[in-house]
Amino acid sequence: MKTDKKKQTNNIPDCTIFFLAKAYQKGHSLIQKRLRPYGLTNMQHLVLEGLWYEEGQTASDLGRLLVLDKATLSGILDRMSEGGWIEKKQDNCDRRVYRLHPSQKAKEFQLSLIKERQLANEELLAGFSVEEKILLKRMLWDLI
Repeated sequence: MKTDKKKQTNNIPDCTIFFLAKAYQKGHSLIQKRLRPYGLTNMQHLVLEGLWYEEGQTASDLGRLLVLDKATLSGILDRMSEGGWIEKKQDNCDRRVYRLHPSQKAKEFQLSLIKERQLANEELLAGFSVEEKILLKRMLWDLI
């Protein structure tokens, strides 16, 4: 027996935080399922997207771009380096600074991984019009 979605939510309090959390869980699950064959987590994929956007960033620059704190990002970068997804290279002018680069492995999978992200986004927003998708992205951006 198929339950009407509207009936299911009648007893749920009108709580934006709850709805955002549930939407996050759904989106997280969709991309996680698509990244599993590559051995990547959602956060690792996000880091790769950031490095494909601008190669050679410092960890601080990348953290600002992705809105991630230093402690969270540090562990992710270490695991990605060990997994062969990124390379840390010393800055030519300041030996204390490391620049982050996608590895050859990451470059080989770049188009496939971007496609997986696009497909997950399409699946998540399949019931939305183009206008609704634009509005949703704009509102979510305003929240971060």
